[in-house]
Amino acid sequence: MTLHKEGTELIICLLVVLTAILSTIYLFLGAGVVFWIMLVAMSILALLVINFFRYQPRFHIMADQPDVVVAPADGTVVVVEPACERRMLNGEECLQVSIFMSVFNIHVNWIPVNGVAEKVEHTKGRFRAAYLPKSSEDNESASVLIRTEQGFKVLVRQIAGAVAQRIVTYPKIGEHVHIDSNLGFIKFGSRVDLFLPLDSEVMVEPRQKVQGNITVIARLPKADTSGSR
Repeated sequence: MTLHKEGTELIICLLVVLTAILSTIYLFLGAGVVFWIMLVAMSILALLVINFFRYQPRFHIMADQPDVVVAPADGTVVVVEPACERRMLNGEECLQVSIFMSVFNIHVNWIPVNGVAEKVEHTKGRFRAAYLPKSSEDNESASVLIRTEQGFKVLVRQIAGAVAQRIVTYPKIGEHVHIDSNLGFIKFGSRVDLFLPLDSEVMVEPRQKVQGNITVIARLPKADTSGSR
């Protein structure tokens, strides 16, 4: 287990600030009760932040299979239902699978399928609690539309939560993306939505715990001869 690169700068700044505060307290008040209370509280805060940015490289044994959709995040499945996605799929009927990440989950996001990033879009919005249904439409988000080699469109959307104020997304338009690669990072409590072809076979259910790049979320249909899905 290591620290993700997205947390390096923040953790260094936090440690510098906490050290400065403790040094000031020690200078003016000495090693009294206030100093030790603050030391314990700040140590807990630092450990929580460090824990949040932990990172574990992962490799999926079915990464080369064209029909496999892996979990884009650690967390709990909160939605499995048909949906009409208007923002990037022009109202197309699809299957939505949403994963809520608490502050205790690893917040690295993963590429769910192999393909090409056709669209990458950042949308400004609100910061509702990420487990609420309306957060999918109203919250700050970043979306990546991936077209697989078989012609299917898979949309993955990173959604900010009530605490998360920054979304990092790595893929660029036209870039080939692959399972086992990082999609990005959402800082401090958030959600990831997947929009899949309507006739995909979903392998998870609500309230199920999943692991990013480990759990198989769904299998895509066997072939798309129309090229329009």
